[in-house]
Amino acid sequence: MEAFESKLYVLAIATQPNIASSGNTAPFPGFKIGEITIDPPVVLAPMEDVTSLPMRVIAKRIANPGLLVTEFISAMAVHYGAEKTLKKMRIDPGERPLSIQIFGAEPAIMAETARLAEEMGADIVDINMGCWVPKVCKTGSGAALLKDPDRAEEIVRAVVNAVQIPVTVKVRAGWDYSLFAAPDLAKRFEQVGIKMLTLHARFAKQGFEGEADWRLIGELRKALSIPLVGNGDVKTPEDAVRMLSETGCDGVMVGRAAIANPWALAAITAAVSGQPIPQPPTLSERIDVALEHVSSAIQFEEEEFEKRMKRPLSESERLDSEGRAVRALRGIVPMYVKGFEGAAQVRSELYQSSSYAEISATLQKVREIANATLEP
Repeated sequence: MEAFESKLYVLAIATQPNIASSGNTAPFPGFKIGEITIDPPVVLAPMEDVTSLPMRVIAKRIANPGLLVTEFISAMAVHYGAEKTLKKMRIDPGERPLSIQIFGAEPAIMAETARLAEEMGADIVDINMGCWVPKVCKTGSGAALLKDPDRAEEIVRAVVNAVQIPVTVKVRAGWDYSLFAAPDLAKRFEQVGIKMLTLHARFAKQGFEGEADWRLIGELRKALSIPLVGNGDVKTPEDAVRMLSETGCDGVMVGRAAIANPWALAAITAAVSGQPIPQPPTLSERIDVALEHVSSAIQFEEEEFEKRMKRPLSESERLDSEGRAVRALRGIVPMYVKGFEGAAQVRSELYQSSSYAEISATLQKVREIANATLEP
């Protein structure tokens, strides 16, 4: 996955300091998903192994996007009671409004999972029809449903009928370049009763290759009366403003740009709200949030383990929980300091870390190296 590199972020801020007040646009209004107001019109995208509860809480505090979305939730895994999947559905009261995104190929099981999401406190249920990863598509789920519009509609109808909260859908433009399938599918879904649709403006076969074609978002906007959120290559404040201006979509969804960089999300949120873009974080601020992310992930893992065991954890069990949480973040923690002096030297140490103490000590080395370069 690509990070929104700190140097690029600083460059974007330096070259466009007045984006929110340059006269290019007025603040973009929020929109409604059913009766739920999404304001500012910025959505944190669902990302597997990224948008966990600890990450979302940090993103909410620093960036305050209008809507947060969980990691992908496998309906089949929920059906069979997989604890690893069920814990992804946990919600913090401070992160609302929150959407739980589910995926699957069986209408009844998708409906069952949607009901559980509602019971667990989700404000919105989102159906994933955009994931192009082979292990998902081979089950007939995710973007594979773009090739089976009747099954896709059946799933949407089952979920809409199963819950009282709003249902939304995220799609790709189509399976491949041979057919821009999204407009026909979107109209069918709208008739069934969804309250918002997100379009990632690439075809499933592209994965993340090439550039997102925002013209497809503009075309789909003409076909729908419900809110439309645009997704794909929104990396900077300028990107967000341009997507909203050029396509007429109601909101923007930000994904990879926000990985280990809630400040990039905050800059985008400020721009579309017509507010001054905040200053980029210092290295110390980045490290502090990285450590907060790790600490919160460890606490979350311990709490979920205790919940399963129904008793306090032993010391060895706490160490196991800590190790699981740290290993899950090995690919993300280095991205918090990517581009800073000293980060490259300690990257391998971060990838090999298995405890909070090890990560903290390694990040302290980055501080020391960076500080040493500033000394006369």
